[in-house]
Amino acid sequence: MTHDHIPTTHAGSLPRTPELIAANAARTFADDGFTLERTSEFDGLLTGAVIDLVQRQKDLGITIPGDGEYGKAMSNAVDYGAWWTYSFQRTAGLELTEFNPITAGPLRSEPGNVRLTSFADRRDWTRFAAAYSDPESGIHLGRNATSFPTATGPISYTGHAALASDIDNLKSGLEAADLPTGFITALSPGSASRIGNDYYGSEEEFIYAWADVLREEYRAIVDAGLVVQIDDPSIAENWDQINPEPSVEDYLRFTQIRVEALNYALRGLPEEQIRFHVCWGSWHGPHTTDIEFSAIVDLVLGINAGVYSFEAANARHEHEWTIWRDRQLPEGKVLIPGVVSHATNVVEHPELVAQRIERFAGLVGRENVIAGTDCGLGGRIHPDIAAAKLESLGAGAQLAGRRLFAGVSSTS
Repeated sequence: MTHDHIPTTHAGSLPRTPELIAANAARTFADDGFTLERTSEFDGLLTGAVIDLVQRQKDLGITIPGDGEYGKAMSNAVDYGAWWTYSFQRTAGLELTEFNPITAGPLRSEPGNVRLTSFADRRDWTRFAAAYSDPESGIHLGRNATSFPTATGPISYTGHAALASDIDNLKSGLEAADLPTGFITALSPGSASRIGNDYYGSEEEFIYAWADVLREEYRAIVDAGLVVQIDDPSIAENWDQINPEPSVEDYLRFTQIRVEALNYALRGLPEEQIRFHVCWGSWHGPHTTDIEFSAIVDLVLGINAGVYSFEAANARHEHEWTIWRDRQLPEGKVLIPGVVSHATNVVEHPELVAQRIERFAGLVGRENVIAGTDCGLGGRIHPDIAAAKLESLGAGAQLAGRRLFAGVSSTS
């Protein structure tokens, strides 16, 4: 199917309204200490917020909107973990223990035996420890809405009602805004498994258990006629969470298990309704130890998705657009390069956005590019700045589209 424009979307999370943040902060926890209780009043507020958000995305020039991850609790304006912590709310077999993957002690790897250390021990965070501990450095990681639990028994999916709410809210928003489709994000098994495990006998067994759990989300979103975006920063971000730095060969073997588990979870689902998002972590801090995209791009393309979303606008990774000179995009696949970044308050000029789009279109074909954001904007930048970035994204896509599709008539 051809078109005469560059579609636009984003990576999922958008800034919550003050009312929604306050409502999440006011929710009470269940007896387990980490599951947030829902009320009919909260559900009504959430529905209205999503319907309004979809219309605002359309007004800003976004043609493939999402629900902003509004159903994934964020009780602070700055929160880098809502995309992940929501999964705790929807999974049985978890309990709070003394283990916390963020603050746990260091865990060292060795050749042939790669292991994830704690987030606090990741190599960039230790290299720039003085900056991370300085409240005036500009590095602020915010707070999560819930604590990190540990698997203490067999895990299973319990989020059917919450997911049905997310689906219904987005579909209501799409209908009100007269838009044909949208997307909902869901966590990958590899990213989900980075919590404590006191039950499963091996890391691989734990990852596959998460694959069975999260398949429930993937299938329900697809069955609803929507697009599911798999959020999996672990494919790239784990590299920095291995201390000392491993060989690329060891890392690829370590990561292949996560790719295979995700493909197992996606088995039988239509690739045209699946998009995969990879990033190097969304925190606003130095990223000097990120793995090069060229080292993992073949793993990414091995994931059974029809669309691939990745960072391509921030200062650490913009140069990597050139890897597509040497790689043939598989037939039927589409790229969503980030053409505006979540990592800076500077609002990109529409002409720069257009130039970034045109780079990719020139290499993989104009029909195979959707313009997006590097990562989620929600919980990372001020709502007014996020709106300006989406507006610039929409305007830049229009500029690029006029140049790329000059003289082309739409057939879709």
